[in-house]
Parts: sequence; structure tokens; C-alpha cells
Amino acid sequence: MDKSFVGIDVSRDRLEVYVRPLGDRWWVPNTTQGRAVLVERLAALAPELVVLESTGGLERAVARTLQEAGIPTAVVNPRQIRDFAKATGRLAKTDALDAEVLARFAEVIRPEARPLADEGTAQLRELVVRRQQLIKMATAERNRLKRASPKMKLRIRRHLEWLEEEIARLDGEIEGMKLKREEWANRDRLLRSVPGVGPVLSATLIGCLPELGELRGEENAALVGVAPFNRDSGRWRGKRGIWGGRATVRAVLYMAAVAATRWNPVIREFYLRLIEAGKPVKVALVACMRKLIVILNAIVRDGRPWRYNPALT
Repeated sequence: MDKSFVGIDVSRDRLEVYVRPLGDRWWVPNTTQGRAVLVERLAALAPELVVLESTGGLERAVARTLQEAGIPTAVVNPRQIRDFAKATGRLAKTDALDAEVLARFAEVIRPEARPLADEGTAQLRELVVRRQQLIKMATAERNRLKRASPKMKLRIRRHLEWLEEEIARLDGEIEGMKLKREEWANRDRLLRSVPGVGPVLSATLIGCLPELGELRGEENAALVGVAPFNRDSGRWRGKRGIWGGRATVRAVLYMAAVAATRWNPVIREFYLRLIEAGKPVKVALVACMRKLIVILNAIVRDGRPWRYNPALT
């Protein structure tokens, strides 16, 4: 029997399914009962791979149900799917067509089926993401405060007070979650042993980069989006650039790298060496972000806290 590949387009109410190369097309409600029917039909089919696209959280229940049933499932970035659809000439977009594109993507590209984060990690990630959202709101409100009228300033200050209190509550909840799991508490201790790494980056890495310590350092750098990509053609050599990755981690990692250029002797020496070589500040900071994530990956992998060794710099 030929290998089959399945694409599932997830919406709030229904799951559109397409199977290649059979060409089967069907749908089930996006409910507990509907997902049970989905598992039953796919288990009988024994597909090589099922692909869903990340849709802001709607896909999680479906992907988790499939993975718990032992069905190989990959959740991919929607940008990859749209680029693939355009490359194959599929410009129209409906739920049914999207499911077909996902199935074809699964068959041609065959992304790796990685297990989803467990429920606790998903909850921690939500808290970390929410904290980052509130930080952005507070920054925007502080900028508005500078230009606001006296009456409006009072309202903005009240909102800022609430935001700061809510951020503090989130910080306490995040720290409490980290202490509940021995694994997380140990990882937090290892990560925060590195100069430049504070509680925010530690929580972000635990919740949003659970692969840390399990993959190679370069692979984690690519996941975060700080691995430079080549832009060469013939004799022309373009500037290397970063692309994609997990923006939530990258934003916090940037601030940690800035701190590390002052307080971490390895990162500071590396940064100064790049600046002396004529690299722009932003380029040097991205390189420091990459070096920092590689260091953190090794520390988590080996289970040993930071120790500065001048001979290795």
C-alpha cells in the first residue's frame, strides 16, 4: 500500500481533511467527539505524516489528540505553507484547498514530527507570552503619556499602574510555576548561573524553547531565529541575515545579550572583538545572541552551571 500523507485545516468549528495520494476529502466537527472520529479514521489509514499549520492555538487540541494516539503529526509555520502554495501555483485560499496544500506539503517536504510541549509547559508559555504583551502595552502607554493632555495623563497613569501590578502578579505566578517542577527549578538554576541571564529569559527559555539541551546549539539558534542565512548568487556575495524563528524568545534573548556584553566576560570579549573588526553594532549583538544560546544549550545539556574559563575564550 502506498504511503499516505494527510493535511488538516483547523478552524474553530470544523476540521477539513485531505489525504494524498488517495485524494480523499472529508471533514469532522472540531469537538471532542469529532476529534475522536478523526483519530479512528486516521488510525485505520496509518498515515506516514499528518500536517497542520499553527493557527494561534486552535491547532493544539487536534495535534495533541493525534500525537497521543501515536499518529505522526507536525505543526508548521503558516508562512511556509503559503510560500509552498504560491510556489506550486495555488493562489486561491479556502479551507478545503488549504487542507489539500497541507497534504501535498507533507508529501513533498516531510517536516519532522516533533512532540508538542506538555500541558504545564504550554501554560508557562502562555504566561510568558502574556507578560511580553503587557510589557509592550506599558511601553506604548509611557510613550502616549509624554504627549497626552493633563486630563488624559491621569487615565494613562491609572492604566500604567494596573499594567505594572499585573506584570508583577505574572512574575510571581511564573516563578511559582518554575518551583513546582524539580526539572524546571534545576534548569532555572543552571540558566541563571550564566552572567546576563535573569528570571525573564530563564522562564522564556523553559516555556518557549523546551528543545534547549536536546538539540545541537546551532539547531536551537535556528529555532530562535539567530542563525544567519547566506544570500549568495554566482560571484555575488550578499549580506547574511536572520529570518523567522520564535520571536518571543528572540526579543528577550536580545535584551539578555545586551546585558551580557557588559557582565559576561565571554560574551563581552566576543562582542568587542567583532566591533574592533568593523562589524556594525546590530550584527555584533545578533552574533552574541547566537553565542549565548549555544552556551546555554551546552549548560542545560551537560547539567553543569556556568564556570568562566579564560583559556576557552
